[in-house]
Amino acid sequence: MVEHAENFLALYAIEMDAALEIQSPESWDSFPLFQLLNDFLRNDYHLCNGKFHKHLQDLYAPLVVRYVDLMESSIAQSIHKGFDRESWEPVNNGSGTSEDLFWKLDALQTFIRDLHWPEDEFAKHLESRIQLMSSNMIENCVKRTKMAFESKLTKSSKSTDFRISPTLCTMFNVMVDAKDQSAKLCAMEMGQEKQYHTTIDELIEESVKDMILFLVAKFVAILEGVLAKISRYDEGTLFSSFLSFTVKAASKYVDVPKPGMDVADGYVTFVRHSQDMLRDKVNEEVYIERLFDQWYTATMNLLGTWLTERMEQQLHVYQLKILIRITKKKYRDFRLQGVLDSTLNSKMYDTVRNRLTLEEATASVREGGMQGISMKDSDEEDEDDD
Repeated sequence: MVEHAENFLALYAIEMDAALEIQSPESWDSFPLFQLLNDFLRNDYHLCNGKFHKHLQDLYAPLVVRYVDLMESSIAQSIHKGFDRESWEPVNNGSGTSEDLFWKLDALQTFIRDLHWPEDEFAKHLESRIQLMSSNMIENCVKRTKMAFESKLTKSSKSTDFRISPTLCTMFNVMVDAKDQSAKLCAMEMGQEKQYHTTIDELIEESVKDMILFLVAKFVAILEGVLAKISRYDEGTLFSSFLSFTVKAASKYVDVPKPGMDVADGYVTFVRHSQDMLRDKVNEEVYIERLFDQWYTATMNLLGTWLTERMEQQLHVYQLKILIRITKKKYRDFRLQGVLDSTLNSKMYDTVRNRLTLEEATASVREGGMQGISMKDSDEEDEDDD
């Protein structure tokens, strides 16, 4: 009976081979035929890996390899072109290019898996090839995303006018999705494929770490700009002396507005907008927590350093008001965002708070009051927040 079946299939093979010979090299319409025949033969104990079954594999193996080669080239080109014109508008879990990439890689893996290639060695070769390809493609995606993130930050404003854009959040989400996809596309139970997954996972973590550092550096630069503005009021500078004289002279005749508070308010607005945008748009809570911790710590350290450099001089009242406003709002806003007390109540924060409290007491005696601005209850909502 088996011999009869093989003879029949041998006759069918003549017609099949002739039909495949006239197929275009760029046509993949015959793969369903392989799947149909292979699924039947591999489930038949007598015909599995028989003469016709082996002939079928020999016939289609070069076609499968060629198809994978062409798909690899096509996906690589689509990544290059896609990122060159990427708008970084959010699409599902990432960007348009990343979504297209992950869909194509998943479709290719599904195609290979659905072939159910009967010969183990070639089947493992195909799986390994697709796993390595997926790892390389995701690596390329991660690197291009990180480069775009750094480039966009470099070109953006360093003043309090800076706003976290949805596109920056999309870049973070591409990293989140890449990590999820790598677990599916690059991880298998074989040692080499596990290595692929481990390598790409480490790359994603390092890239996210760098992106957080880039963003924190931007936030620090913005605060440096604010501090540079109020440095003009340093004790002993010509500008400070001139300002004090003109304010005292003018206050005898008119109500002099409080200069400089718009600087503090602009900074507070920038911080709150950035926090809200990141919290709302980035899909990974762990990344947000890490970013907010480093943001708070770095900027608080900057405030402490700036004050330490002026240890031997009293702060101008305008400097003091701005720093109190910034410090109070920063502490409260980051606490509301879930930053832990152990981070909030750092030694540097204690140093800043103690210095500003001491300066406030001195200024209250010297200036006759601080017009309601105080370090008191620095962890509570101010009545004028709204």
